[in-house]
Amino acid sequence: MENIRSIPRTWKWIGGVLLLVLIIALSLGGYYARNWKPKIKAKLEEVVQQKSKGLYTLTYDDIELHILTGTVRLKNVELFSDSIVYHEQIASKTAPDNRFHVKLESLEVEGVSLWSALIRKKLFIRHVALSGADLLVLTESHVYNETVKRDSTTSLYDRIKETFKAIQVDKVSLDRFNIVYSKTESGNTNEIKADSAQFRFYDILVDENSAQDSTRLYYFKALQVDVPKFQYEIPNSPYKVGFDRLMLDSKEDKLLLTKINLAPKISKVDYFRNDKENKALIFLDFDTIRLEKIRFREIFDSQRISSRYVYVMGGKTSFHKDKRFQKDNVNKIGEAPHQKIMAVNQPFCFDTVFVKNVDLSYHEMSGKYLREGILTFQQAHGHLTNVTNDTSQLEKDKFMRADLQANLMGSGKLHALFGFDMLSKDGRHSYAGTLGNMEISAFNRIITPLLNLQFASGNIRRIRFDMQGNDYRNWGKFYFDYDQLKVNLLYPPDEETNKRGKRGILTFLINQLLLNDSNPDANEVYHIGEVDYERVPEYSHFKTIWKSLQEGLQQTVGLSESTKRKLKERE
Repeated sequence: MENIRSIPRTWKWIGGVLLLVLIIALSLGGYYARNWKPKIKAKLEEVVQQKSKGLYTLTYDDIELHILTGTVRLKNVELFSDSIVYHEQIASKTAPDNRFHVKLESLEVEGVSLWSALIRKKLFIRHVALSGADLLVLTESHVYNETVKRDSTTSLYDRIKETFKAIQVDKVSLDRFNIVYSKTESGNTNEIKADSAQFRFYDILVDENSAQDSTRLYYFKALQVDVPKFQYEIPNSPYKVGFDRLMLDSKEDKLLLTKINLAPKISKVDYFRNDKENKALIFLDFDTIRLEKIRFREIFDSQRISSRYVYVMGGKTSFHKDKRFQKDNVNKIGEAPHQKIMAVNQPFCFDTVFVKNVDLSYHEMSGKYLREGILTFQQAHGHLTNVTNDTSQLEKDKFMRADLQANLMGSGKLHALFGFDMLSKDGRHSYAGTLGNMEISAFNRIITPLLNLQFASGNIRRIRFDMQGNDYRNWGKFYFDYDQLKVNLLYPPDEETNKRGKRGILTFLINQLLLNDSNPDANEVYHIGEVDYERVPEYSHFKTIWKSLQEGLQQTVGLSESTKRKLKERE
């Protein structure tokens, strides 16, 4: 019974002791904060100055220390570089390539285990929070940094091992970060900006083994990034690029981009007037691009962007040419899509790229007839495999392949297969496909403005092609099943009013004497296009494909080269 009565007294005694310890700790913490704040500030500023050899200065308005809870708070923190010292370091060839200017509304460190830090030399922190920041990164490359071994080659653990055996942080939060990355090269400065970005780093560990831990990405276990409303004007380019939001989560190995757009910074007319390379003007506007199963380890270890899946979902892209200004006078050899991929400096590897509900269109303004022709591929979908420029990956399988479908001119169902030999010295590739039933008059949107020709009637039953190509030739077979084909040759739109419309005599001669109005024709002869097209070096890759298919089409309908020469003689 006495033992039972003693329990409350024991707990009162323990509680009294704990309360006394708490009062002493709070008193010491208050004394420590009042009397040591100036010393701490002076020491921090001294360490920053010494470690940066006078390049950086650290300032802040106030510091709060709570020893009992292991909390440190700094308000209005600023770390900035001294431009005079920096130029002195450039003269002595000791200046780094990168400088930083950081402003923080607050920096808070919570849950610091002082006992472990002082006794075991292991620093444990529950949470580090940085908020309301402006970060300016200034980059200027110096030749001597390419050959001189820098301190950056020393591991992070080697830098802290004299003070701590390990540093572990459960979470680091960076909120409302406004970032400016400024790079100066050859006297020109280029800036990339991101506003209100958020970053989360989880389970950070620095010890003698963490750098080799395959489950970690540069000392941390997981990373989350959220960047809203990004816009960037690409230097030395007529384009700007942007997105509404970027979200990255290494826990789920995902990256999501929404409302991605690429558009010119200048007007169409200015672009075409100044273009000297005969390049199409490009507009891209995608709803979503999503990467899944990202191989983050490859990004950190070998700087190769790699993922198992990429999804391009919704949106549209258009390509524009203007023959009033642009001429086919620039050599395009070596500029096929797979050759351009191989020329990208940044290594990347995407196992499969899925495309869904993307509208594509080609627009060309005729220099002769001053009208715009349009070719459309609506609701394109399909997939591409082995999309990479990594030669080690391509040695296992050298082909990038594409299997795509779309509604051609909003009418016929087009299914195309592409194969690209990524390691070929002469751009070897293949393309095959089928086009289903549709009215041929749908092509008047592209044919009439550019060629002043009109399909009066005709039904496409089926088109099939199987082609090979390289930088110099395209060859293969073209099959075209159709009936009731009639065309109208038109007067140029700028001729006198009484000559507008179709050219009656030439139209009659073509339809009655030259064209096969069906395939098989009236004599039950089936015509096959035997394509052997020699590429014009100034024609782009896709224009060469079009010209090759056009040659096959002309053979099947009866418009051979000799027939076209006769038509010109009659004009």
